[in-house]
Amino acid sequence: MLRLEKRASPSRAWGMATPVLAVVLTMIAGGIMFAILGKNPVEAIRTIFWDPLFNPQFASYSRPQLLVKAGPLILIAVGLSLGFRAGIWNIGAEGQYIIGAITGAAVGLAFYPMGGWFIFPLMVIAGAFGGFLWAMIPAVLRTVFRTNEILVSLLLVYVAQSLLSSMALGALRNPQGGGFPGSRNLSQYPAAANPELIAGTGMHWGVVASFIAVTFAYILLQRHMLGFSIRLAGQAPRAARFAGVSPTRLVILCLGISGALAGLAGLFEVTGPAGQISIDFASGYGFTAIIVAFLGRLNPVGILLAGLLMALTYIGGELAQFMLGLPAAAIQAFQGMLLFFLLAVDLLSNYRIRIGRAQ
Repeated sequence: MLRLEKRASPSRAWGMATPVLAVVLTMIAGGIMFAILGKNPVEAIRTIFWDPLFNPQFASYSRPQLLVKAGPLILIAVGLSLGFRAGIWNIGAEGQYIIGAITGAAVGLAFYPMGGWFIFPLMVIAGAFGGFLWAMIPAVLRTVFRTNEILVSLLLVYVAQSLLSSMALGALRNPQGGGFPGSRNLSQYPAAANPELIAGTGMHWGVVASFIAVTFAYILLQRHMLGFSIRLAGQAPRAARFAGVSPTRLVILCLGISGALAGLAGLFEVTGPAGQISIDFASGYGFTAIIVAFLGRLNPVGILLAGLLMALTYIGGELAQFMLGLPAAAIQAFQGMLLFFLLAVDLLSNYRIRIGRAQ
């Protein structure tokens, strides 16, 4: 009979192999799902993973979109990974992403139609601060009233979505929009726009910020005392308390950083690719970033690669919907399989499979 035997220490080899194995298993299970839906599984997998990058018919559009989609995923996932490492579970990054977009856009629209170099930096600060404040709600409730930050942060997403609809229909609605919901198009307001920095690459300030976040998170975790405290709190909470690590300070810092980065992602999205506050602005990046964080093993460099891979599934999924007629729900299920298989095979990092009865 098969049984699981706990390893004396986690296997580094399996820790590095499990993301690759999870991707392979996702392709296999996804291929079976596509076949059940009546589609050619090989063609579907090729359309998702190969055609966006290497098919000349689509690559000129798809390659720049890779950075556009990956930027917010990486930025949010880096912030989430710090908390996850410390055992602090921010599941509401989608709400912080929305609030960051609202506060940042509100500052920009307040100056319309004025010009000035200072407007966009003020919007960036407002976006980060908005996400930070929204994350402080579960942080304060956990540290003061011992509430569960998972439930509070998740429920706040729905509050943020309601605020988004209210702003799109009310305070931020375009007065020249003929009564339709949605704000002015910020991408057409030069002082508040986040344009492509290098033509044809998809590189904008949000992508630059995501690369900076990866660099600083890596240095923080590897070279700074705060990074050591974060890792220690997640791996040995009792030892962390004996070492003088303050749980309250750690909760506020981790939730604050993740909220600020999610708010920045929302700001860069609303001033760039999305262009405006609208009812359907919420794109699910905050939830998908959870998959990216775990697929990247909560490591900043791994998150960078995982973000690019997940962005590829977004672009390839849209292409598969258009070319093969796959339903959007099937693509979402395919993305969800990544997290499912990652969590499943991650068991092998801490346990080994044995045949026979335990001695």
